[in-house]
Amino acid sequence: MKLFLVLLFFIFLARAVTTQGDILVSVYSLAFTRQGVTEGGLVAFKFFAVMLTGLMFSVTTRPSSIKAAVQWFLKPVPLVPEKRVAVMISLALCFLPVILRQAKEISDARNARCAHLQKNPVKKTMGLVLPLLKRTVLSADRLVLAMESRCYRDDRTDPEFNPSGREPLFLFGALALCLCLFLC
Repeated sequence: MKLFLVLLFFIFLARAVTTQGDILVSVYSLAFTRQGVTEGGLVAFKFFAVMLTGLMFSVTTRPSSIKAAVQWFLKPVPLVPEKRVAVMISLALCFLPVILRQAKEISDARNARCAHLQKNPVKKTMGLVLPLLKRTVLSADRLVLAMESRCYRDDRTDPEFNPSGREPLFLFGALALCLCLFLC
């Protein structure tokens, strides 16, 4: 989350400096404009709201519920294997924390070997991305073998998606948030 906030700060700065308008502050050759600050704050707020909403959704919803909802939603769509797509989305959500933990482990191991002193950003990035990609592919391979050894098939009976009755409340909240963001 810290890196995301840093990214939002840089987005804000970029908008504040590059948007034409009334100059508020001028530092060297950079001119911060009133319209740029307003637009930058709005864009950063929108990204933050999307991130916060996604985070709340992923924390409060079980992967099995997401799988059932995706399967229910895609059922009427022709030529789309809804069960397979639902399993893929569910597995992606389950493995996201695992991938982030592996990225932290690789980063810590590289820092223990003084890789943080590397000046070249391409080498720094490749030193993290390639081992992470290798670990992710190997983890996916192990998952496939585990699923095959347990005779996993797409045509198994899954629990049906049963609406809880609270959906209109959340739909209204989501629409209110979208309307608020649109009006801002």
